[in-house]
Amino acid sequence: MDPVLNPYNPGAGRRPRALVGRDGELELMDTLIARTSRGMDGRGVILTGLRGVGKTVLLHAMADRAEAAEWFTVRLEARRSVSETFEFQLARALRDAYRASSWRHNLTDRARAAFGTIQSFTAKVDTSGGISASIEFAPHHGRADSSDFETNLLDVAIDLTDAATERRVGVALFIDELQDAPTPILQALTHAVHQAGQTARPFYVIGAGLPSVIRLLSEATSYAERLYDYRPISQLSTGDSGEVLEAPARTENVTWDPEAVSLLVSESAGYPYFLQEFGSAAWDIAARPDAISRSDALAAVNAGRRALDDGFFRARWDRATKAERNYLIAMSSDGAGPSFTGEIASRLGKEPSQLGPARANLISKGLIYAPEHGQISYTVPGMADFIRRQVDSCVP
Repeated sequence: MDPVLNPYNPGAGRRPRALVGRDGELELMDTLIARTSRGMDGRGVILTGLRGVGKTVLLHAMADRAEAAEWFTVRLEARRSVSETFEFQLARALRDAYRASSWRHNLTDRARAAFGTIQSFTAKVDTSGGISASIEFAPHHGRADSSDFETNLLDVAIDLTDAATERRVGVALFIDELQDAPTPILQALTHAVHQAGQTARPFYVIGAGLPSVIRLLSEATSYAERLYDYRPISQLSTGDSGEVLEAPARTENVTWDPEAVSLLVSESAGYPYFLQEFGSAAWDIAARPDAISRSDALAAVNAGRRALDDGFFRARWDRATKAERNYLIAMSSDGAGPSFTGEIASRLGKEPSQLGPARANLISKGLIYAPEHGQISYTVPGMADFIRRQVDSCVP
């Protein structure tokens, strides 16, 4: 089939042609927008799940809805970086949000003050002036220009929500990879949300992260579990998985054989990333211009798995050192997990303390996470099967 017309989008964070199975979360955003327009408050949302379940896509879809409602919307990823602090990442994201804001075309005194506060924040964080140079407002002296990030963030939240309230809209930080934010940052974010809520200000954090982010937020601030609506994002149902495959094809007047759909839904285990990979492979393989058969799907399983092994899984495996790979191999006996750290140490003939550095490095690299104390799991579904394939291929 013509690859130019391929309607599937495998890739990290790429929005699929058909975003299905996430209506509840999108409705939650719509409700928050509607309540804010009526002067009523709500809670931020934390999306949690493994990699490949579509958290990033869903987070951006929620941000799109907020932007369409003329909210002041800030998007950023809490990346682990040796060259950029979270504060710097936030300053750049605030600059980008300012540039995109419709408020600039209908300025009020409160909006001017809020943009001045953003200027103060960016100037404090980026002493080179590269970020603040593109904000056409003088710094709001005495606001967001202290040496304390938590205080500065609260100043930004207060001044932005002052401007938002007169428009009956909200302010939201959409933060991906939230589990990578340092503890002081999580504390500052939650404190700002808490303080804003106590004064009925529409300031929200909408975040996405691994399942461990719930524990990390709770450890950072004891009241975090009461400030957010936690939404676990997992595999799609059988019906929704089928729609992910069939709906994009319908837009190109292509049909799927029911057995082909069933096969790829089963092989993907309902994970959106895998569905896109298998669907894309099936499209390119299909000989007929108007239909995808079961034989096409069988070939797509092999092609899709090779693509996943060479990219999605391999990229993570290659980042691990020999000692870290041994740790990952020891985990693979437990399948999807979780694995108990004491059992891993026993399998490797080590004391748990000896494996601490490897475990910490794997967490830092985003390859594993700790769902509970004394437990560990892969961050990506299917990693155990991939590792077993690597080990088996090395056996003479």
